[in-house]
Amino acid sequence: MSRKNYSDEHGYYAPRKRKKNSPRDIAVMIAAIIVSVVLILLMVLNAPIINFKKLEGTTLTTQQVSIMKYWKLWQPLVDKEGTLAKVDSNDAALNLKSDLDSDVNDGLDLEQTIEGQYTILFLGMDESGELSDVDWVLQFDLIAGSMNILQIPRDSYMPDYASYSTTKFNSIYHSGQETGVTPIQRVVNAIQENFCIYVDAYVKLNCVDIANIVDSVGGIPITLPEQITYEADKILPAGEQTLNGQQSEWFVRFRHGYAEGDIGRVKAQRIFLAAAMEKMLNMSQTELMSAMQKIYKNQWIATDLSLEQISMVADFASQRLTMDNVNVFMVPGEGATYYPGDGSSQSVYSIHKSATVDLLNQYFRPYQNEIYPEESTIVELVPEGEYLARDYDDTQENLGDINKGDSNDGAQ
Repeated sequence: MSRKNYSDEHGYYAPRKRKKNSPRDIAVMIAAIIVSVVLILLMVLNAPIINFKKLEGTTLTTQQVSIMKYWKLWQPLVDKEGTLAKVDSNDAALNLKSDLDSDVNDGLDLEQTIEGQYTILFLGMDESGELSDVDWVLQFDLIAGSMNILQIPRDSYMPDYASYSTTKFNSIYHSGQETGVTPIQRVVNAIQENFCIYVDAYVKLNCVDIANIVDSVGGIPITLPEQITYEADKILPAGEQTLNGQQSEWFVRFRHGYAEGDIGRVKAQRIFLAAAMEKMLNMSQTELMSAMQKIYKNQWIATDLSLEQISMVADFASQRLTMDNVNVFMVPGEGATYYPGDGSSQSVYSIHKSATVDLLNQYFRPYQNEIYPEESTIVELVPEGEYLARDYDDTQENLGDINKGDSNDGAQ
């Protein structure tokens, strides 16, 4: 087909001029292209095209998920320890309070055992990687906007769970009595059965990586109440200072110079926790994300938390938590000596069962009914009628007071 030409006043023929698009037409065209591209991207991102492998306990499962779903589910540091077994989540099994609003929603899309709270087990391992020398249960109350931390002394007497030779809590991970489960699951089961606290996720850290993590955030400003002599050439003076990574490791691991031994270390770890919390609350979102990227890249921790879950917990902490609404408690008890029967002896921490149950009911069961002592599997080496001390039955402090040097700990 020939194109039509039109003559001008000189008899020349020229092609017909195309109609010029108006700015409105151009804008509509650009918008249509953008919408089309976005729709295509959404279709691709939400199409189940990726094989996602997940370790459920000791079983590896595979499912096809979308790119969007993959980034939400991805647990880049879970391979070291695996995932935790699911607990029976019906209301009767969880012993939920009957007056709870069934439509309660804490606003976070976290996979929780109990709506309104999220509980993370934190383990700090010794240099062998076999003994858990830092044993904390961090419970976030997502509705109240607070957090309670339960410190379990590493020497806590647990004859039905720990190794036969020591009976200490810190041996459960590597040489506990329960078989057929992962080491981390063995610790979680002991916590759930002794303290009736359901654990949603875990974070495990080796002591050698404390230095790396602290250095990644530029050190921890802290005030030490007394001089710490970790070794002859490794001394931390009393007073205000900023601990680098190596110095932080010395401080959180030091115990032989304390009159109270490991309990003295537990108290010192509170001081470090308060200082670290203050540091994080003063960091920008960019600084926090940069530090997290380093931690993930170098695999300085093991955790079953996904990237999205970590982001949610971090956002909750930065927006809702203050130093004054983070409370720290130590499991009530007293020092004792255990004799295995082979002529040896072990210094252990005998838990005060009734005082522990009272503590759990008051601070760690905000949406559950109270428990009775017989529902806990705690075994007392020193029976209640023979207690020698009750100094550690009430050790509650908040991080704000700790950071200011104030303490209500009756054991001091």
